[in-house]
Amino acid sequence: MIIAKMKPIEEIIDEVKDHKKVLVAGCDGCVTVCEAGGMKEAQILASALRMYFRQAGQDAVVDEISMTRQCDHPYVDAVADTVANYDAVVSMACGAGIQFLAETYRGKPILPGVNTCFIGVTEAKGEWTERCQACGDCLLASTGGICPIARCSKRMINGPCGGSASGKCEVSKETDCGWHLIYERLKELGQLDRFEKPVDPKDWAKSRDGGPRKIVKEVSQI
Repeated sequence: MIIAKMKPIEEIIDEVKDHKKVLVAGCDGCVTVCEAGGMKEAQILASALRMYFRQAGQDAVVDEISMTRQCDHPYVDAVADTVANYDAVVSMACGAGIQFLAETYRGKPILPGVNTCFIGVTEAKGEWTERCQACGDCLLASTGGICPIARCSKRMINGPCGGSASGKCEVSKETDCGWHLIYERLKELGQLDRFEKPVDPKDWAKSRDGGPRKIVKEVSQI
């Protein structure tokens, strides 16, 4: 799941303050699950912006909607008539959704309402942690299902650095050493022999491949 958090309200106000009609567009995907950009958050932001405009003595309209996803054409295209009525749109989707909305409505300012943070999991209510950096070359088979790219602060791929101590990372005593976790997991699996097989230097070109990555999958016409 893509994890995001709402931008500071002051930053959003600074972007919309000169517009007369603003649409706050929530997304029912990942940002709803992590409570950053769904309909509820869109309503809260829209209310805050209306309050700002009233206090500033400005005559402005701020409304809110939410889309099933902002990264799919059918859902983005479906709000064309609505978007046409506004001077600017504040998108509460992740960075991909914001850009897709901007590509679709080229003559309209599409402004970010959230900061996209990482791909992660729900640890507990209101708590999310990073698990993947979408590097394009997954190593999880050889590391017991624990990602050294996301879980090691230095992204080491052949064991811990010299700063690891008592299972913790030198960056913070609250942060587990990724390679300590990997070692314990491989031990549980009876696969410690994997440490005897060095991993080749990571080909970071696979994470960019000369530019924005793209996957094309043949779709059945049946």
